[in-house]
Amino acid sequence: MRDNHLLTFANHPEKTMSKSTSKTTGLHPDSLLAHAGGGFDQATGAVVPPIQTATTFVRDEDYEPIGPGYIYSRDDNALYKKVEKLIADLEGGEDSRLFASGMAAVAAVARLVKPGGTILAQSGIYWGTTLFLRKYCARNNIALVEVDVSDFKAFHDEFSVTQPNLVWLEVPSNPFLKVADIQRISDLCKSAETLLTVDATAATPLILKPLSLGADLVMHSATKALNGHSDLLGGVVTTGDIDSEAWTFISEERHDAGAVLGSFEAWLLLRGLRTLALRVERMNKNALTLAKHLDAHPKVKAVLYPGLESHAQHQLAKAQMTGGYGSLMSILVNGGKDAALKVTGALDIFQRATSLGGTESLIEHRQTIEGEASGIPGDLLRLSIGIEHVDDLIGDLDQALSTL
Repeated sequence: MRDNHLLTFANHPEKTMSKSTSKTTGLHPDSLLAHAGGGFDQATGAVVPPIQTATTFVRDEDYEPIGPGYIYSRDDNALYKKVEKLIADLEGGEDSRLFASGMAAVAAVARLVKPGGTILAQSGIYWGTTLFLRKYCARNNIALVEVDVSDFKAFHDEFSVTQPNLVWLEVPSNPFLKVADIQRISDLCKSAETLLTVDATAATPLILKPLSLGADLVMHSATKALNGHSDLLGGVVTTGDIDSEAWTFISEERHDAGAVLGSFEAWLLLRGLRTLALRVERMNKNALTLAKHLDAHPKVKAVLYPGLESHAQHQLAKAQMTGGYGSLMSILVNGGKDAALKVTGALDIFQRATSLGGTESLIEHRQTIEGEASGIPGDLLRLSIGIEHVDDLIGDLDQALSTL
């Protein structure tokens, strides 16, 4: 048995987390989301929860907390708990932890691996994650191996040699929209006691549930589709096993390192989640329609979108994902970098901005944002498809491509 380079912990008798149960158990996700996880404010009957701004909580004459479990707001925040329960229910998990940003959530998971350990990460994923992992591992004597996990044989061969402590997947990947076989990779990880984490930001829990496919942890940048309105930073990690050493660490890391959301941001996230089902339905429908249209366009060299039958992992995506294939896609434009930039400059409805998952459609020349070191080709444009009428989106892209 290889050395265990995941951080380990003693049992903590004060840990009181348990499987969530409520009257909302068994509801369809659409209903669960519409009611923000269910319930109302017990103090006033308000259907919208209040924003608790207090950072500390009073104790009684015997120095017992007046509100059981409420001591200090770094963890003790009713809105955190409400949002975390809702997201855990959506994921089919046991518990979630909110973080101040998606990258804060990535960093918390990465810190599970001790110096001397190994992280096996998918190549060609979000550049911010890749760059952080490279720097973090270099600073902490952790081996980082990057491999194209959509090629299971290549992944298996690398896994067999490196015997990693943590495998990091992104499904579908950003910006290349590759799809990894989570179940198959999970089986391999379990055989070697390797922790598997999946970043499913581009899919949302309504389309992809990595925990049900064997992942140990699932992570989202809540900045993106979970919130859906491009007005907050947030991240979340969810587990299927609250008794695991990994989850004990994630919970302590959030509390001790303090990378928490503000109360207002948690409230905004909960408000955004109320319309997640409607937004995802429209965005997925728009994306598939647009992908098919662009796939036949003479000025487009290739469309990278798992919903297309021509996509290399379409059948796998179809098996793993339900209700759509996500609202993120990339296109390769004929004529190289200059042509790609000309197209972005001619757009009217699509906004030229980074990020994804909002109600508004965005387009990004990824190489300009991330640099040539990211390996992103100059002719690639990343599209985040919003909730506009699809005919307007098609018209906007057609007129922009007609300038080539």
